[in-house]
Amino acid sequence: MLLEVEDLRVSYGAIEAVRGVSFSVDRHEIVTLVGANGAGKTSILRALSGLAELCGGSVRYSGQELRNVRPHDIVRRGISHVPEGRLAFLNLSVHENLLLGAYTRTDGEGVRESLEKVYALFPLLRERRRQVAGTLSGGEQQMLVLGRALMSDCKLLLLDEPSMGLAPILVQEVFDTIVSVRAMGTPVLLVEQNASMALSIADRGYVLETGRVTLSGKASDLAQMEEIRAAYLGE
Repeated sequence: MLLEVEDLRVSYGAIEAVRGVSFSVDRHEIVTLVGANGAGKTSILRALSGLAELCGGSVRYSGQELRNVRPHDIVRRGISHVPEGRLAFLNLSVHENLLLGAYTRTDGEGVRESLEKVYALFPLLRERRRQVAGTLSGGEQQMLVLGRALMSDCKLLLLDEPSMGLAPILVQEVFDTIVSVRAMGTPVLLVEQNASMALSIADRGYVLETGRVTLSGKASDLAQMEEIRAAYLGE
């Protein structure tokens, strides 16, 4: 496994947001964490990227423990995190935003190759590379932050609610892009409230409730479970 998480615990003061969660991501997978607001999904991603302190448990990436590793060193090891809310640098151009994604890299030729791959994945970004990011639509900004994350030469992409606030037609486009990212060789750990879409593209899934995993398995199997369909798919 590329990522192995065991008994992960995250607290904010007296509030225990993540209560002993275990899961894994293989090198060729899309794995999704689904659940309602407050289930602990975002806290898990923040812990994996070093933005939230682990109160217990273990996170191993490529066999190495990540606990107490600083966030920028986690990026250097190959993990990129796209938080909810997109967070593009709105006063910079599309091209400048993408280059900032490679700030930990020193291989100039590799950066140029990554830039071409991103522009091939998102032709619209190539067309608008000189445009200020703040003038892009919400869907275009989502493409930009995905591309910026890939510029770090990431080996694992963490995505937090990529469909949030997007029109349905753009949601489909974003999820198609996630599938394309995996096809290019980058596995994805996806946190998403749109359980139907997430389970439709994922290989495996974990259902979280109040900081704990309550169900796990193949995404296609989870999507057919009656309790999942009633709680998360509106059926």
